[in-house]
Parts: sequence; C-alpha cells; structure tokens
Amino acid sequence: MNHTLELTKALINRNSVTPEDAGCQQLLCNRLEPLGFKTEHLRFEDVDNIWLRRGTKRPLLCFAGHTDVVPTGPITDWDSDPFNAEIRDGLLYGRGSADMKASIAAFTVATERFVKDHPDHRGSIAYLITSDEEGPSINGTVKVVETLEARNEKMDWCLVGEPSSTNTLGDVIKNGRRGSLNAYLTVKGKQGHVAYPHLARNPVHLATPMLDELTKMQWDMGNDFFPPTTFQVSNINSGTGATNVVPGTIDIIFNFRFSTEITSEQLQERVTALLEKHELDYDVKWVLSGNPFLTAKGELVAAAVESIAEVTGTKTELSTSGGTSDGRFIAPTGAQVLELGPRNETIHQTNECVEVDDLEPLEEIYYRIIKKLLA
Repeated sequence: MNHTLELTKALINRNSVTPEDAGCQQLLCNRLEPLGFKTEHLRFEDVDNIWLRRGTKRPLLCFAGHTDVVPTGPITDWDSDPFNAEIRDGLLYGRGSADMKASIAAFTVATERFVKDHPDHRGSIAYLITSDEEGPSINGTVKVVETLEARNEKMDWCLVGEPSSTNTLGDVIKNGRRGSLNAYLTVKGKQGHVAYPHLARNPVHLATPMLDELTKMQWDMGNDFFPPTTFQVSNINSGTGATNVVPGTIDIIFNFRFSTEITSEQLQERVTALLEKHELDYDVKWVLSGNPFLTAKGELVAAAVESIAEVTGTKTELSTSGGTSDGRFIAPTGAQVLELGPRNETIHQTNECVEVDDLEPLEEIYYRIIKKLLA
C-alpha cells in the first residue's frame, strides 16, 4: 500500500478552506502521538495550530506546513469534486493536493518509518502546522514562533513542505525568499468639473509623473542568490464613474519584492523622497509582509541536495524565486530554513493535482533527510 497516497487522499477529503482545519491536524496527531510525539494545541482567534514534538534535546528538526487551502472557485469549473480526492491518468486531483497536503502526508509517513527504524535517534523531531498560511497569516506560524521564542525553544533546521519543484520532483528547492513590502498610497487633488480644469486639481495627472519615475527606478542589482528588487503596481482606483467630474483622489497599491541588498526602510525612504520631490499631497500606509531570508549553506541544504540526488538522480537548483512563505517567520530565529515539495504547476488552480508516482519518492527524500540529520 502507498501509505503517503492514502494519507494525502484523507487530507484532501477534508474541506479545509482557510482558516478552517477541518480535522486535518487531529488526523496528524492521531498518527504521531503513538510514536511519542507530544501535542500542543495553539489556537489564536479563529486559527488552529499544533506544535508536535518528539524528544527534548537539540538538534531539533522541524517540519512546517499548513493544512488550510485556498477557495476552489466555482465547483462547476472542476472536473471532479475538489474535496473528494480522485486519481485520473496518474494524477491525484483535489484542492490542496500539491499545496501542501502531499508534503504533509509524505513527511508524516517518512517520520513513522524513521522512528520505527531509529527509536533512539538523537535530538528531536517537531511539526509546526497551521491553518492560516493561505489567509492573513497573522494567527498562524508567526504566533507559534512567538510562543516558542518566549520560552527559548529553538529550531535548528526547518523543512517547509511548500511545492518547490518545477519540472520534475526535486529539481528546485527554495533556500530563501524575497521580502515583500506593500504600499497603500492616496494622492489628493481637488474635485471639479472637467470643463473648468483650472478650478480643480486632477490627482491622476499629478501622480502619473511620479509613477512613471517609480517604474523606471533601479532599486538594486541583486546578488548571487537574489534577482534585483522589483516594483509592481497592483491596483489603481480613481473617479466617480462620471465622465464630467475631475476626481478628488487616486488610490494606488503597489508592491516591492526585494532582495537582501536593500531594506524595507530604505525602500520607504526612497519612495517618500520621490513623493516629496513631486510635491504631492498624499497619505501612505506601508505593510511589510516579510523580510528576505536565505540559507546559503549548512547541514539542511546538504542533506536535501544529497537525498534528492540519491532518490531521483536530479541535480537540484537552489532558488529564492516565488512568493512568500511561512519560512519568513522562522528564519529570523536563527534556524536553517529550506522549502522542498512536489511540482507547483497547478497550485491555486482549478483541477489542482499532484503526480501519484512522485508521492513515494518524496517520502523517501524526506526520510533520508531525517536520517542524515538525526540518525
């Protein structure tokens, strides 16, 4: 029996749209507690989190993941029920199959095997599982990490099960992520009649030269691990809907994905200087989703690269591309953080799926990583 497949299906069949867990975490507890794991339920507001740990000594290897999934969109757009796992043509379909219930299942089965083979392993194994990764991410991993830090409970290595692979299993692992900084900008003008523009101040016209300059700025050159920082406008809204009214304000939302070559404070300073240069009347709210982090090398990276090569024959690529992950909350504690999971081609899409033939190799990769670090 493919135990990873069966557990993945059981997790998919639970309708755990963020922030709901729908019993996924308890299913993991039922599997791991008989192995000597002690469970700590950490609920913050409407979010369920668990901290499972076997052992009390360091080094501590933690598997971090999330049981919540994004909404499905119209069910009629799916070829099968997104919460009733179905295999077709070698693919396992269901919401969360790739992001990231297959990883959770694979690591759980790998842990069961490892504890059976090495009941007296060195150090400790832990699970940090949240139901708030796909949501606001304010009552999930970040709160659990704060709890652990308050009692000086430190992770040495953290393996995040995010779907990192691109074309084949293990071809890409994420050893870092870019930072993400959001700005909510309002530029103020004066509303008026379009036939009398001298009596109005059009904020769209006022903001356009500033925006043009923002889009052309070089923020940094990146480095060996990160591409240059990027700037993107994601939303612009202005006007009353009428054709004969000069709007009074324009609202602009933009985002920086930034490297370790620049800080969020420096980005804010440069944007503020530009706003002042153009003599704009404005309000701006900054929201930092996460700072960049990087695990350039170390035991975790080495164990993962070696294990992938042994199982798949693939020479893996270390990458910091993509969006944010909960690794951004764990890396500042000093832990080595790495993301390794199945292919990400269909995540957040209709008919999300994972290759059935990748499940047992993924489990074996995880098993070998645990063994290399703790046996």
